[in-house]
Amino acid sequence: MPRPPLFALALLSAAALGYEILLMRLLSIIQWHHFAYMMISVALLGYGAAGALVALAQRTLIRHFVPAFAGGALLFGVGAMTCFALAQHVAFNPLEILWEPSQPLRLLLLYMLLFVPFFCAATSVCLCFSRFSEQVHRIYSFDILGAGLGCLGIIVALFLLSPVNALRLVSTAGMAAAALASVECRWHRPWLPALLLSAAIVPAGVPGDWIALRPSEYKELSQTLRIGNARVVAERSSPLGLVTVVESPSIPLRHAPGLSLNASLEPPPQLAVFTDGDGLSALNRYDGGRESLAYLGDLTSALPYHLLRGPKVLVLGSGAGADVLQAIYHRASAVDAVELNPQVIELVQGRFGAFSGKPYSAAGVHVFAGEARGFLAASMERYDLIQVALLDSFSTSSAGLYALSESYLYTVEAFQGYLRHLRPGGLLAITRWVTLPPRDIPKLFATAVAAMEAAGIPAPSRRLALVRGWKTATLVVKNGEFDAADLAALQEFCRTRSFDVEYFPGIQPGQANRYNVLDKPYFFDAAQALLGRERDQFLTHYKFDVRPATDDRPYFFHFFKWRTLPELLSLKAQGGLPLLEWGYPVLVATLLQATAAALLLIGVPLWILRRRAGRLPAMEPGGHGAAVAQRLPAWRVGFYFLAVGVGFMFVEIAFIQKFILFLSHPLYAVAVVLCAFLCFAGLGSRLGSRYLQRMPARAGDNRGRRQAALAVSGICVASLVYLVALPTVFRLLIALPDPARIAISVLLIAPLAFLMGMPFPLGLARVAASDETLVPWAWGINACASVVAAVLATLVAIHVGFTAVVLVALLLYAAAALACP
Repeated sequence: MPRPPLFALALLSAAALGYEILLMRLLSIIQWHHFAYMMISVALLGYGAAGALVALAQRTLIRHFVPAFAGGALLFGVGAMTCFALAQHVAFNPLEILWEPSQPLRLLLLYMLLFVPFFCAATSVCLCFSRFSEQVHRIYSFDILGAGLGCLGIIVALFLLSPVNALRLVSTAGMAAAALASVECRWHRPWLPALLLSAAIVPAGVPGDWIALRPSEYKELSQTLRIGNARVVAERSSPLGLVTVVESPSIPLRHAPGLSLNASLEPPPQLAVFTDGDGLSALNRYDGGRESLAYLGDLTSALPYHLLRGPKVLVLGSGAGADVLQAIYHRASAVDAVELNPQVIELVQGRFGAFSGKPYSAAGVHVFAGEARGFLAASMERYDLIQVALLDSFSTSSAGLYALSESYLYTVEAFQGYLRHLRPGGLLAITRWVTLPPRDIPKLFATAVAAMEAAGIPAPSRRLALVRGWKTATLVVKNGEFDAADLAALQEFCRTRSFDVEYFPGIQPGQANRYNVLDKPYFFDAAQALLGRERDQFLTHYKFDVRPATDDRPYFFHFFKWRTLPELLSLKAQGGLPLLEWGYPVLVATLLQATAAALLLIGVPLWILRRRAGRLPAMEPGGHGAAVAQRLPAWRVGFYFLAVGVGFMFVEIAFIQKFILFLSHPLYAVAVVLCAFLCFAGLGSRLGSRYLQRMPARAGDNRGRRQAALAVSGICVASLVYLVALPTVFRLLIALPDPARIAISVLLIAPLAFLMGMPFPLGLARVAASDETLVPWAWGINACASVVAAVLATLVAIHVGFTAVVLVALLLYAAAALACP
């Protein structure tokens, strides 16, 4: 009898989860985030399909356990690289999916290719549970501990390796797991481990051209590289993004978002800096003289400098440094610049320092690598001007490609934090693209009003100003009321540059929409409605969702309303589809696809298993057959694992979001929280089984159900305490150094994750004791539930917030405890 290949299982689980996270990065580079999200969600149904396969072919696979396990791991290693390489050759363009009939078929082909590696890995994992069902707790602990370490490992690998080389590493890990399994199980063919280990070296020799990244031709980087002689001059990679610098000697780059049409001076020579092929940021040539920067005074974002003199400035999201140069040009007394990606800072200051003039080391300038909200929360400084840079590209924003991206820069709580760090009379300035019909700007305006009202600030209408150019608009919020001198300077700034004043205190209808004329004064009307008594009516009846975003619902770029969909589809022939926020319908489509596939993968195996059981003679309890099926109802097993799978994923996703602000970095939140959840859940499974064995037996009582009830009670209590206490804890401790906050996060997560690791193996052990044929089926249900839950959690959060996601999860856990087999 072979031993369970526990270390091979852990390595394979680490490789599979690492591949999942890596694919999100790879697909975000070659496509866009929400399509990557959709493809991965559907591909992960390979786990559910593996459960169905093992349930139906259980006897054959168990009889050949070692070759089946090693074969699945080997095929995962081969498929991880091969399937991704093939997927890149599928000519799929997500922007044509509604009007090009071949695009859905190409998307289906992508699903099938990405499905294969997950299916292979999951088959080996599920088979391990079926073959050693008496050791469910032990196997589950190695499985989930390996997954947690794989999550952390791939993040570390992406700091050290390019995404393509990280793919080689994942592929090698899968093949190495096959070799390790044959050693652990002491298979009788001594030459096989050496052969498999040799195969694990193959990914390192795969030519780079075979797996080189091929971004969509519709991304900004691809479009820029079509310019004659344009070429990539530098590239840096990390989990924060693939940073690419492009120069165009033949046709000079001129990136000046919203530059006044009255401007007489052009920008200096520039280099284009892209992140994941999008989000263009201009790197200006700067020789220390102000003359070459004159164009920066003719942008809508220059307005605050005409209302202040020598301000102390904070730039959030400084990128390649254009906003810092704007502050230098306007003689700011001091500039603090915050940039999330330190590799961008290194390129500006190091690799291209001679070209850029090193703006981050200019007199009075200080640069900080970090997340904007975290920097402010830990800072005691106050500023005359806080400027939120224009961080995304117009094409991506206007196509609704950020609709599923959380942003904590534009929430009500973020605005309140900005205002607290302003000196009396200081200004908050946020620049966004002009999209028509208006979406970003009304939502930004509504968020500013809601933030001031929630903070008890009187008369928000006297503290707001909004100006619009032909391409960008800038919202200014003052820590105090605008006076006559401010308003005169504002109107003079706009008049000389032909910018439209859309709102200032006391504005009259005829003063808006004068230069860049629209058929209606949309922005003026929206501002008046949001400051008037009809605000709720306006928010309800407006064709896009412009309700303020909050930290609990941080989806600022979600504008989609179902009632607007028929009108947008009817305008297809007139070019109305670009007004459709693609992210949300794609998410709903993903949920429907995943749910339909999950029901199929759950229902078909159960039907076949029940037909087989019906042809077998009745057996005593403890055996297999109809009597057993009657004693352990399938609906109860199915509901239990469905509830536990959805509940676990809901809690995990919600707390990743809640820790983003405390850890001041989305990358740290994903790595720390996900790794801690999985590792401590694995420990909970292992130690929970030992505690179960020591629990005193009671007449008519089931120890497994008692422990499940205790674990669920602990999960509910801990989650509710965290929901109440975490905001206060975060506020008190956020100024601590990064290592201390990471350690505190792990300690906070540990008790909840430890308890969450118990319900699944407890239920699976009970199923294994009663009817082993249902073990892979139950495992598959849990896998399908996790896939559906990942999509459903985002939908719930968009509408009612992450707190509601946690509360729904607790209800599911409570229901699972009642249905415990």
